[in-house]
Amino acid sequence: MTTSSDETRTGVPRPRPGSVGIKEVARYAGVSPGTVSNVLNRPERVAAATRARVEEAIRELGFVRNGSASTLRAGQGRTVGLMVLDLANPFFTDVARGVEDVVSERGYAVLLSSSGGSGEREQRNLLVLAEQRVRGVLITPAADDGEHIGRLRERGVAVVLLDHPTPQANQCSVAVDDVAGGELAVGHLLGQGARSIAYVTGPPSLRQCTDRRRGALRALRAAGIDPAALRDVPVSAMNARAGQEAAARLLDGPLPDAIFCANDLLALGVLRVLLQAGVKVPSDVVLIGYDDIEFSAAAAVPLSSVRQPTYQLGRIATELLLDECDDPAGHAHQQVMFQPELVVRESTR
Repeated sequence: MTTSSDETRTGVPRPRPGSVGIKEVARYAGVSPGTVSNVLNRPERVAAATRARVEEAIRELGFVRNGSASTLRAGQGRTVGLMVLDLANPFFTDVARGVEDVVSERGYAVLLSSSGGSGEREQRNLLVLAEQRVRGVLITPAADDGEHIGRLRERGVAVVLLDHPTPQANQCSVAVDDVAGGELAVGHLLGQGARSIAYVTGPPSLRQCTDRRRGALRALRAAGIDPAALRDVPVSAMNARAGQEAAARLLDGPLPDAIFCANDLLALGVLRVLLQAGVKVPSDVVLIGYDDIEFSAAAAVPLSSVRQPTYQLGRIATELLLDECDDPAGHAHQQVMFQPELVVRESTR
């Protein structure tokens, strides 16, 4: 008698796709569920021939291990969450590369989400991550209200603030000194002869925007210039479209000598509208951004910017997080602060 292709050598029917669990693998391989579990978790305990038979059954049936179930049983998994402000911003793409490289090296996985700058959405996404039993979370907070982050830590989830400093000694953070960055940017504009400066900035709830403005004012005071020389041009988002809207508003009145944008996406939007309107950059107005994303150097007028070590931000923050996950008792909290770097290109020369 021949054996159907839908049966094992022992005559057990092949399970339907999507219905394969440990019990089905065990029946198909002719072993106990405990043996299958040992092959998955403690293969050294299983005889080579039996292990090979189970592994062949796993391959044939397309069995996929239920990681979430094993995580619940163990009380912890090897997954961390990454919450950023805007997935469309290349700044966070570079940060995520650093995160992903470290979690891969350490045998973890990462769940990526975005708050979109909304505190309400941030809280919802953090709740989902907690329900997934993540070991830790890397987060760029949408606002300075850390109550929901504190609740997450109370549940035993390690948290590292990413691109956001913390005054708390019992909390890890990795950030860049944005006050120094704003001072670098405006100090450079003043050195190019600018005396009236527009600051195109995102929502005031974003710590990065307010810190860069503080640095800009510091540069003005250091040069003996009235802080009123800095004109705020607030927008509701930190993207190129918002930059275009800001530029249109600037064109309604006399142009300033210089424009400082809170990030490069805003600056690229401003640049596009200025050039379309016949404004020459840098001879009519000088322009500088922040972040030094890859597109800045390739713009129609290569953009001066303040560079942040984005990849290193992601790497160092993830190393701190996983150190806390793997050794919470021996972990020493650190507050790491990188220094930004001025990158001068044609838009301010």
